[in-house]
Amino acid sequence: MGMLELFLIAVGLSMDAFAVSVCKGLSLGKINWKHMCIAGLWFGGFQGLMPTIGYFFGSLFTDFITAFSHWIAFGLLLVIGGNMIKEALSKDEEEVDASMTVKSMFLLAIATSIDALAVGVSFAFMKVQIVWAVLFIGVITFALSAVGVKVGSIFGAKYKSKAEFAGGLVLIIIGVKILLEGLGIIA
Repeated sequence: MGMLELFLIAVGLSMDAFAVSVCKGLSLGKINWKHMCIAGLWFGGFQGLMPTIGYFFGSLFTDFITAFSHWIAFGLLLVIGGNMIKEALSKDEEEVDASMTVKSMFLLAIATSIDALAVGVSFAFMKVQIVWAVLFIGVITFALSAVGVKVGSIFGAKYKSKAEFAGGLVLIIIGVKILLEGLGIIA
């Protein structure tokens, strides 16, 4: 997996966290660097932790599933990306309050990083250098979450659904590319 693909996966995975950060910024109103860093640390930390967990679980099964790994990676990314697009197109509004407590941020960090767990399983099949990959994903998510809080405080929820839609689309495209490479259609 190349650096561009990893960057696109990191951005795609971080879009849920970005969207929630925008809502946090909107609900907080007046923000400061502390708010931005809290969101960035929680979301970036969990976006790095979850693929690590998924990678180690996936590594347990790679010998049994290697012949089908491109199908599994494709399926996981298709489902994750599809769910993100579905949420982006949904008329239901997510309620996010202004609380930055440990409990509130912990629950949001888990909710926004579940998809990263599945991507971690895919990483195991693709033999990705997991340490660098999760550090990269965590840093990208930290930055986008911090920016999301600022964007939310300035612009409101205008970009939330667009970010989720774009992130979902990117994950689906990468999944298709992995499948086509696994089938030998593209190099």
